[in-house]
Formats: sequence, structure tokens, C-alpha cells
Amino acid sequence: MAGVMETEEQARHRFQLELEFVQCLANPNYLNFLAQRGYLREKPFVNYLKYLLYWKEPEYAKFLKYPHCLHMLELLQYEHFRKELVNAQCAKFIDEQQILHWQHYSRKRTRLQQALVEQQQQQPQAPSHGNTTSK
Repeated sequence: MAGVMETEEQARHRFQLELEFVQCLANPNYLNFLAQRGYLREKPFVNYLKYLLYWKEPEYAKFLKYPHCLHMLELLQYEHFRKELVNAQCAKFIDEQQILHWQHYSRKRTRLQQALVEQQQQQPQAPSHGNTTSK
């Protein structure tokens, strides 16, 4: 059925499905599930993962809630990584590393926000130049 144009509704539906699937790739347990069932060894599936790399483009990436999925999508392009995901310990390690990253990021972000607030509080207030007259 080559050459058949996709309707706007079909394109929107495909966009939503691919968006959801790409974001699922951020979950190492899901990747382990795919690997254990042999999907990551199938050439059509590997080609599909390659096709999904378009999500790295800014006009698509802006829709992602879990941008870490893009890193996993990139790693899934490598056969060695796909093979390692069969091992539950590999998925567990990735999961733990993600948690550590998020914890570090959250603490660092909080410290940066606190420092910004403190910096703003320490700045002298500029005198207002309103319409008040001194008597």
C-alpha cells in the first residue's frame, strides 16, 4: 500500500502511539521485558528503534515528559546494549543509576534555587522614583 496518504487523524494517532512508546523506553524494566521476549533481536524492531530517532529533533523532543528516554533510545541502537538488557541485573543497575541521577538533580536544583533566592534578597532595593515630593 505504498503511496497511500495518511489522514490527519491517522497521523495524530501515530504521533500519540510513538510518543507513548518512546517514553516507555525510559523504563529499564520495560526494556528488560522487551529483551527477554526477543523483540530486541528482531531486525524489524531494531529498524523501528532506528526510525524513532527523529524524536531527538527539538520539534518532537519538546513533547516528551521523560527526556531520559532519548538516551535509552540512543543506547538501543547498539547491539551490545540490547543483548545486555536480557539480564535483569543490568536493568536493575540502570534503574538504580536513574534514581541516583534524579536524586542528585533534585538536590542540586533545590540548592541552586535557594542560592538564587538568597542572592535576590541580598541585592539592595533600588529607590523608587515615583511622584512623591518631599516637604
